[in-house]
Amino acid sequence: MGVKLSELVPKKQIEFSGLQNKTIAVDASNSIYQFLSSIRQPDGTPLMDSKGRITSHLQGIFSRTSNLLSQNIKLFFVFDGKPPLLKVKELEEREQRKRLAEKEFQKAKEEKDVESMYKFSKRTSRLTPQMVNESKELIQALGIPIIQAPSEADSQAAFMCERKDAYAVASSDYDTLLYGSPRLVTNLTLSQRRKLPSGATIAIKPELIELKMVLEALKLNQDQLIVLGILIGTDYNIGGVSRIGPKTALKLVQQHKNFDKLFKEVKAEFNWKQIFAIFKNMPIIKSYKLKWQSIDEEKIKKILVDEHNFSEERVVKTLNTIKEAEKNRQQGLDRWFK
Repeated sequence: MGVKLSELVPKKQIEFSGLQNKTIAVDASNSIYQFLSSIRQPDGTPLMDSKGRITSHLQGIFSRTSNLLSQNIKLFFVFDGKPPLLKVKELEEREQRKRLAEKEFQKAKEEKDVESMYKFSKRTSRLTPQMVNESKELIQALGIPIIQAPSEADSQAAFMCERKDAYAVASSDYDTLLYGSPRLVTNLTLSQRRKLPSGATIAIKPELIELKMVLEALKLNQDQLIVLGILIGTDYNIGGVSRIGPKTALKLVQQHKNFDKLFKEVKAEFNWKQIFAIFKNMPIIKSYKLKWQSIDEEKIKKILVDEHNFSEERVVKTLNTIKEAEKNRQQGLDRWFK
């Protein structure tokens, strides 16, 4: 879900070329969920292999990650570990929403309402342990490092960005800002074109959000930004404070320097200090290694073609595109240093 800061924070639309030669930390679960949700047939059926196993996540990782690699954007993926106890309620509610969506999907299927089938099917996506393992295997075969966070991936990615091991964190959630990431890039792993209900398509470009600009624009410090998020609602206090939206929450935080007094005044029905402590003290690993490898073409073919019935011709074509981009990049570097 993530904290709903979108309408408050300043964003800057950028070109993919603006991220060339930069290292991006990708919130793996966030991106893979997007693939599972969006890469589907018109009736909502996810992509599957001949054995009926879902392959939408593999298609998304391979096609969209390969596209970023071919544009000389350096990536590594950060995976979630054990969620904080306070997130259990959110996970339970997500599962309940999926079950309700499954009922609506079945109803639409019986009525042969293809549009509704697609809409509700997107809400039933589940990222299973098997999918996580398959994703890790494919990412590593692409030569991309993976980092296993002890808890929340966005916190680990934010820390690595603060350390300057990454230029920005790629995610559709704004939580990474609350964890202190200097930069957030949204829309990075989405398809570069989106189909509108009319049938027309529009270009989708990444958006850059810089923490320094956010704090300046909202006239807040980092602790106040966390409190703002808590008022609006996070994964650890779903819905935030009743009847307080983002704009009202911002005014309250700007007006109150004493957080205890603020949460008492709004009659918060949760322990704000406990949630605040999660954002300030989320478990992370400080000892990690980022090592990029050569692409293992045979391993990729084994995973995609042999195991999951992907078109070998398309897989080879995509791999050749990456290799050509790498060759051109290297030639450019050689000319620079001559």
